[in-house]
Amino acid sequence: MSDKALSAALSQGWELHSYSSSSPHGEPLHHSFLLRRSGQWKVLTVRKKYMGSGVVTTEMEV
Repeated sequence: MSDKALSAALSQGWELHSYSSSSPHGEPLHHSFLLRRSGQWKVLTVRKKYMGSGVVTTEMEV
C-alpha cells in the first residue's frame, strides 16, 4: 500500500471504527486502525520505515 493507505481505504468505503498507537520495545510508533465495511473488518497498521523515508503499512483481515 501507499503512504496514504488510510485515505485510500476510506475512499473505498471503509469506515474508521477504532484507533490505537504503540511503541513496542523502542521501535518506531505503530498506528493501528480498525476498519469495517459491509460486515467485514480489517486492521490497518502504519509505521515509519526503519531506514530511509516513507512508511510501511500492513493489512490484516479479522
